[in-house]
Amino acid sequence: MKLANQIGEQKHYLRDNLNKACSLVKSARKTGVHVSKRHYSSVEESAAIVPIAQQRPSLALFDAVAIIVGIVIGAGIFQTPAFVAANAGSEMAVMLLWSLGGVVSFVGALCYAELATTYPDIGGTYYYLKRAFGLPIAFLFAWARMTVIQTGSIVLLAFVFGDYFSGLMPLGGVYSSSIYATLVIILLTGLNILGLCPGKWTQNLLTPAKVLGLLLVVIIGIFSSAPPPYTAPTTSTSSNWGLAMVFVLLSFGGWNEAAYISAEIKNRRRNMVRSLLWSIGIITTIYLLINLAYLRGLGLTAMAKSEAVGAALMDKTAGTSGALFLSVLVAICTLGAINATILTGARSNFALGQDFSLFGFMGRWQQQKETPVQALLLQGIASLVLVFLGTITRKGFETIVDFTAPVFWFFFLLSAISLFVLRRKDHDIVRPFQVPFYPLTPLLFCLICGYLLYSSLAYTGIGAITGVLVVLAGIPLLLWNQYRQHLFGNH
Repeated sequence: MKLANQIGEQKHYLRDNLNKACSLVKSARKTGVHVSKRHYSSVEESAAIVPIAQQRPSLALFDAVAIIVGIVIGAGIFQTPAFVAANAGSEMAVMLLWSLGGVVSFVGALCYAELATTYPDIGGTYYYLKRAFGLPIAFLFAWARMTVIQTGSIVLLAFVFGDYFSGLMPLGGVYSSSIYATLVIILLTGLNILGLCPGKWTQNLLTPAKVLGLLLVVIIGIFSSAPPPYTAPTTSTSSNWGLAMVFVLLSFGGWNEAAYISAEIKNRRRNMVRSLLWSIGIITTIYLLINLAYLRGLGLTAMAKSEAVGAALMDKTAGTSGALFLSVLVAICTLGAINATILTGARSNFALGQDFSLFGFMGRWQQQKETPVQALLLQGIASLVLVFLGTITRKGFETIVDFTAPVFWFFFLLSAISLFVLRRKDHDIVRPFQVPFYPLTPLLFCLICGYLLYSSLAYTGIGAITGVLVVLAGIPLLLWNQYRQHLFGNH
């Protein structure tokens, strides 16, 4: 039975990708473009990317967990707890909200586990949306990742790295943070261009380092002196759980990036599910412990008022040496998150390049390096452009949240809906893992995503509108690509 499942899965992907190769070659011939052996080899290579990844898997379970945990645990946990505390209303509510974040992520992971094991494609969510809703929706998602979601995350993390590292070693005066942000993006993009192995080895070093560092902060916070007696926080007159959950789930965001490495995981049928569940378990445990440390060391009122809750805790409990330790820890956390985000982000750009001629240069896969070099280069350039713009118009952490959150939750909702659509469209495909309690589990996740989409639009400002407009700007490109295809098809 196991062998039959594997053969069926191979046949499904071989058929899908060989059809893609044939359509690309036919389209080129219709336009009168000469398809040389070199170009034809590129098409064959692009079409064969998923089977190749299946035959030569490069990521073990530990690698996958390190990438997922590395993406999720970034700089956010040193900033978002203050916003959550300001909108929670009580210490018990703070812990409950972070627990709910783990539960929501667990429910979502069950849905993604079915999608990722059934459709182990390098494009991840892009591929699910393409199969469920067609190329136009998939294009807008990939455009959103390229211009808003991934590049915005990379730049935000790079600036946080620059802010903290400038405190250790200032460079270039007022532009120190921007210089460090630029350098780290160039360095880590270059590292991933060298190949998958250097990128994953870097991640395997950074993720354990950040986890150990966070556990040390937890120990310091929990075993420090008791906080002052409780007083209601003055920064919020009433609890606002909707807004609080936006910030909680922002900190949990990133576990779904496992979809983009699903085609490269060894023993995928077993390790895909295990990597998701292990990662979320580790992340939830760390987040609960770190918030307990914040509450124990600072108290709810000080948490809600703090602009840098992690720095406030370490300064109170360990003085200057504690603040220095935290700066190093934040630098490690951001480096790990940037590296993992660069690694997974380029893979959706690669999938976009395979399907749309306007971005065809990104759809080339370097087999020897096991990485999409052109997609990484474009992502790096786009990130550097945002660094330049951010140097002039930076508005702070909350504005970046406003910019990315509505777009993120809209496409997350579509991903959840795609599970229902694909169950109907592809009812004959073998599913190595099926989400339990279907359809209740994915329906619950859809409702949660819908609520978070509403909350991110209702409680955010001009940044949300800007993010939506950037995504809508992809529509003219989509129409131009369709016009070109129609025009060439008529010749």
